[in-house]
Amino acid sequence: MSAQQIPVVVLAGFLGAGKTTLLNHLLRSARGTRIGVMVNDFGDIGIDAMTVAGQVGSTVSLGNGCLCCAVDASELDEYLEVLTRPELRLDVIVIEASGLAEPQELVRMVLASENRRIVYGGLVEVVDAAEFEATRRRHPETDRHLALADLVVVNKADRVPGEELRAVRAAVARLAERAAVIEAAHGRIDPELLFDRVVPEDEIAGQMSIEDILYGDDDGHAHTHAAYDTVSLATPVPLHPRRLMAFLDSRPEGLYRLKGFVDFGAADPDHRYLVHAVGRFLRFYPEPWPAGEERLSQLVLIGTGVDAAALRKELTACEVDGPDDTPDEHSMWGVLRYVPQGDEPPAAE
Repeated sequence: MSAQQIPVVVLAGFLGAGKTTLLNHLLRSARGTRIGVMVNDFGDIGIDAMTVAGQVGSTVSLGNGCLCCAVDASELDEYLEVLTRPELRLDVIVIEASGLAEPQELVRMVLASENRRIVYGGLVEVVDAAEFEATRRRHPETDRHLALADLVVVNKADRVPGEELRAVRAAVARLAERAAVIEAAHGRIDPELLFDRVVPEDEIAGQMSIEDILYGDDDGHAHTHAAYDTVSLATPVPLHPRRLMAFLDSRPEGLYRLKGFVDFGAADPDHRYLVHAVGRFLRFYPEPWPAGEERLSQLVLIGTGVDAAALRKELTACEVDGPDDTPDEHSMWGVLRYVPQGDEPPAAE
């Protein structure tokens, strides 16, 4: 396989929402994932290490394979070039926006980047559950920011009563349209929502992150993995491109990520297609079938508040149903609209 693209996640939210806390949690619980961090609003990132890099243009190692740099937003593309150098072997890049930044502008810059080593990894908007309505009054643009989000983290959920929290979540879900919405305390979300862990769980069994030690697993809050659902499909039956595209075009609210490989059978017998979707963003990357490998479609869907059984049923309905249902090359037109032009490497699965 050619070199994989690095997902670039934009992390936004107003001052005090908990962006830095969430980012520090991701860094502490990376467990083998190499994270690049770009900060254009200097804060307590990486604890002691980042305090050395309190100037624009500084880059430091965080000691766990991760890197952090403080940059000006206008230099974003320049620093993407730095962080995507192959020798750094980063798995994901997180851009923490200034508390007063326009996330739409940062997303636009990522999508417009000519750096072929990156792919858009989604806009994550963090809101303070305890100050949500006050924030909306101070910053009316909150509603517009939420409408752009792919994932919304309702942080500080432990600081408000249950009824108030439900009201905040309902308001956020209404404003965020099709975005996935999860609740969190202390910025603790499962990294699997944003990126894949590259170290198998059985190799890190027994290890505890700093967050585990500080807060423990039985601190009265729901475990982070309980906040989202995972649906998987592995089938030797090819998928029909038209039905798969119909499923993807109507994917439900709360379905945040989709990844994996697709076999379109007779529609393109020479290639399998790596699929990468986050929020509304969708890409297919064709590549030759590896020699001797069984031809399977393997998909993983990650979301919150979704009907897992219904999703699995809809995916199964995309399977080719016998010889009379065999797709031809013309049925690939919908898929090909989402295949990047030029020699662009595939996204990380």
